[in-house]
Amino acid sequence: MDLQVDNERRKVIKERLDEFKKAFGQDDKKIFAELCFCVLTPQSKAEKAMEAMCELEQSGILFNGTEEQITSLLKGVRFPRNKARYIVENRKFFTEENKLKIKEKIEQFDDVFKLREWLVKNVKGLGMKEASHFLRNIGMSEDLAILDRHILKNLRNLNVINEIPKTLTKKRYLEIEEKMRRFSKSLGISIAELDLILWSKETGKVLK
Repeated sequence: MDLQVDNERRKVIKERLDEFKKAFGQDDKKIFAELCFCVLTPQSKAEKAMEAMCELEQSGILFNGTEEQITSLLKGVRFPRNKARYIVENRKFFTEENKLKIKEKIEQFDDVFKLREWLVKNVKGLGMKEASHFLRNIGMSEDLAILDRHILKNLRNLNVINEIPKTLTKKRYLEIEEKMRRFSKSLGISIAELDLILWSKETGKVLK
């Protein structure tokens, strides 16, 4: 598999990585919105999740709406009722004195791997993949793998892994992540850059 990308796409990938690095400088509402985007993505197209998030943010429903109101805006997103419930429960979890304080909770951790474990344990709708996606998107780390089916397929095609696992336990996730980390280092790039290269070759797009 050829991993070379043209100069224009490499420029777009670099710009996207720079956006990630700056993301944690945004306010709590933007960070929370990014978390909710990652909650919406499992088994749904990223474009549909992004469209839903735009409506939720612009309407204000993301920050004060009911489960029913949120569900009504999750068009094209799979399992909308469950995901709406996760958003409401997570909003309560990160709210203190009627104010979102997600950044304050995140900043308590100086180890991104421990932070990921904490997110998986405490945030509804986040597994290893979604927590890694969230942390990458807010610029906390370029060294976490987002092991969705597209990435796993490409890792197999590149002989980084021998087969796509039928189930992805935490132990197996960490094993594959380490293999992807070593492979990306051998190429002189981060996992985040490798992820965007593989995604762009798969879909023709550079999404977050």
